[in-house]
Amino acid sequence: MKGAKSRSESKKADSKLSVNKKGGASTKPAARKGKAAKDPNKPKRPPSAFFVFMEDFRKQFNKEHPDNKSVSAVGKAAGAKWKSLTDAEKAPYAAKAEKRKADYEKNMKAYNKKQAEGANAAEDEVESEKSMSEVNDEDEGDEEGSDEEDDDE
Repeated sequence: MKGAKSRSESKKADSKLSVNKKGGASTKPAARKGKAAKDPNKPKRPPSAFFVFMEDFRKQFNKEHPDNKSVSAVGKAAGAKWKSLTDAEKAPYAAKAEKRKADYEKNMKAYNKKQAEGANAAEDEVESEKSMSEVNDEDEGDEEGSDEEDDDE
């Protein structure tokens, strides 16, 4: 095909378009806006039975292999051992996981209740702050007037 651009020529042209100068439009997709910040007081989700097993397995594995610092080696060994366990051997870990899940649900109910109460209190605070600012404005006006009286004397 005569007159057609080669692939390398079109890539060069595309790279020129993708140069991002300050204030210029970006060719990359924009980051998500409005993502809510995490609340540090929110309860953490409970671990699954496997992660409860991992807690015990890590301790045991580190005693047997004190020189091993690789996280991936511990994970691979734990995964292999978990697969080899029978359902009866996994049962205690599943029971611990269920207990932690029940505790988590209880904590979440308390957290949600506290959040609901906090939202109502926040609305009240906004109203009270507004009225307080109006009162403060009036007080400041009085002070300025009293200064003028002192100047006249």
